[in-house]
Amino acid sequence: MIDFRMPSLGADMEKGTVVEWLKKPGDAIARGDVVAVVETQKGAFEIEVFDAGVLREILVAVGNQAPVGAVLARIESIGAGVPVGAEVPPPAPPSPTRAPPVALKPPPAAPSGERLRISPAAARRALELGVDARGLRGTGPQGAITIADVEGAAPKPSEAPTPPRRGFDPSAMRQAIAAAMARSKREIPHYYLSLPIDMARSLEWMSAENARRDVEHRLLPAVLLLKASALALRQVPQLNGFWIDGAPRLSQAIHVGWAISLRGGGLMAPAIRDADRLSLDQAMAALRDLVTRARTARLRGSEMMDPTVTVTSLGERGAESVLGVIYPPQLAIVGFGAARPSPAVVEGRFAVRPLVHATLSGDHRASDGETGGRLLAAIDRLLQTPEAL
Repeated sequence: MIDFRMPSLGADMEKGTVVEWLKKPGDAIARGDVVAVVETQKGAFEIEVFDAGVLREILVAVGNQAPVGAVLARIESIGAGVPVGAEVPPPAPPSPTRAPPVALKPPPAAPSGERLRISPAAARRALELGVDARGLRGTGPQGAITIADVEGAAPKPSEAPTPPRRGFDPSAMRQAIAAAMARSKREIPHYYLSLPIDMARSLEWMSAENARRDVEHRLLPAVLLLKASALALRQVPQLNGFWIDGAPRLSQAIHVGWAISLRGGGLMAPAIRDADRLSLDQAMAALRDLVTRARTARLRGSEMMDPTVTVTSLGERGAESVLGVIYPPQLAIVGFGAARPSPAVVEGRFAVRPLVHATLSGDHRASDGETGGRLLAAIDRLLQTPEAL
């Protein structure tokens, strides 16, 4: 059996609430299937599995909280002899010596010790719908309870429970953000660097490129910053990873956590996986998709667990610069202010250029200013040849 546990969806998460099970005991599950929805202080997240098998037992019912790492359900592995896509038998009733806290209970016996006349299919349907079969009057042969009898006794759509909330509580999110940032400032010795980057070449190239595209496929300045940061981390990998058990643990994969502001307040930074390997078009599509799903509470839990570094951009209307706070256990956060016309020296002459102040907050336990400076310089070089991104 494989234990399906409450995932950690960030350094600020201690527990979560199961608000929906999308699979039931006996269902076959493929790797990557979403099986549950878990709500945290930052909202509701779809939780997928990473092993194929059959869901055998649910241990935490809808509406119940569980700490990070707690077993939510048990899955029988495909390796145990269950072929993918095969019809599987219903789960056996719980052992009388150990009654796990599951939401569904086996159908009880009829009053006075009489045998309850109900077909196996109807019994399973009663479990699915939460119908107590004891009070039903069967219309089948010899008064047996049928599927139609069970479904007729199920709550009508108007009586059905309210779907799980997919939004977030701004007050609870602020508390979660504050807890994570307070921990970061308390435990991580930050150092800060800043570098003004001339964005003239990037913006000119992007303007010419967009002129050849339809509106739906145009690029935004954010995608150039995203891709340049990812490629720079490939050149300076010492800042891509985590501080775990008193030592840096670098990641070969570059999963950029893009900071997204949410309507109503708050923010989160889900991952754009393998951002260094995406084309600009792929990165733009991934960025649009991630922002849309973050703002409609449709993120998957793995997207909150994967980031190896965070990048935040204040956009065209933001401040001149941002000095970010590292999201533990990551090693760095890269920030970009708004592109503003500013005086600059170009080929020995003063000129007005669109400058973006790029900043880096690094973990001094894992790197120092020389390493961080190389990362910012690499971002600058990459943005001077946007056609190569």
